[in-house]
Amino acid sequence: MSERFLIVRMGSMGDIVHALPAVASLRAAFPRARLDWLVEARWAELLDGNPDLTNVIPVDTYAWRGSLFHPATWGSAALVVRGLRGIGYDLALDFQGLYKSALFARLSGARERLGFTKEFLKESGAARFYTRRVAPPANSHVIEMNLALARAAGAQESVVRFPLPARAEDAAAVEEELKKNQVREFFVLSPGGGWGSKCWPVERYAMVHNELARRRGWRGVVNAGPGEEQLVSQFLAQARVTRPVHFPTTLGQLLALLRRARLVISGDTGPLHLAAALGTPVVGLYGPTDPARNGPHGPRAVVLHHREQARITYKHEDKPSPAMLAITVEEVLAAAERVLETSGG
Repeated sequence: MSERFLIVRMGSMGDIVHALPAVASLRAAFPRARLDWLVEARWAELLDGNPDLTNVIPVDTYAWRGSLFHPATWGSAALVVRGLRGIGYDLALDFQGLYKSALFARLSGARERLGFTKEFLKESGAARFYTRRVAPPANSHVIEMNLALARAAGAQESVVRFPLPARAEDAAAVEEELKKNQVREFFVLSPGGGWGSKCWPVERYAMVHNELARRRGWRGVVNAGPGEEQLVSQFLAQARVTRPVHFPTTLGQLLALLRRARLVISGDTGPLHLAAALGTPVVGLYGPTDPARNGPHGPRAVVLHHREQARITYKHEDKPSPAMLAITVEEVLAAAERVLETSGG
């Protein structure tokens, strides 16, 4: 069996989380194997200290896009490819299903390249770069899809674990921010979503904040990524009862924040999946994406989804989908109380 594996899952946050059990399953099957993970540099922090990995290989294709015809870009890409080929991988597994991820698997020089059949790929033409193609079980969660790929590579059992980093310096930085804002117990609201169709209206997040703060006496912490500053301003302008808090975090600090939270409410975004993987109670708000495929994983999760309001589509659109707009403030509050009750909160 193969003993030198290249994992290709370059992004994004939630997708990396959902690939962790497949890698853990490979490690269980091949305890002495070399397991390397090729990932976008911006997400590499999520893999720090992962006991299932031998090496993390960060690449910055976002920077490459901005200077595609610059000699330095080609030199950097060539250096990455040369390094990959020098390892002599037996098998490359493409968990992403894009042209770029499949091309990296091909350029790695791996003797065998494993990916999904084209109907399960985001870019179906990527299947041409694989030497073997796997059809996962129909209608399965993406974690199960990834585990099917790991089984095809020789994993004999499914090991579902999420070894996300927990660094003392990140916990200390978050603790300092919370102390500065006089925050003890808190919940996290994440109103962003990458695409507008996955977002729930910010004024409804503010209404949920006000009622949860009134009922529980907890402070609200609003999380937002780059480019979502306007959402934060809109939220802070409408939030009442207890003063909500916002402060920027690194990935490691976001993990520390989510570990400490009593509850997280979010759409289908990376922070939701991080929180669920950490065992924090979550309420997931779903519209254009399918929670059966992309829902938060774990027992401490409640999902709200009005499937009848709009068809499932992964098309990026600017406005909230009708299915997102169908979710009411009352439903979210009831879901929050339900997940807190079952979690002992």
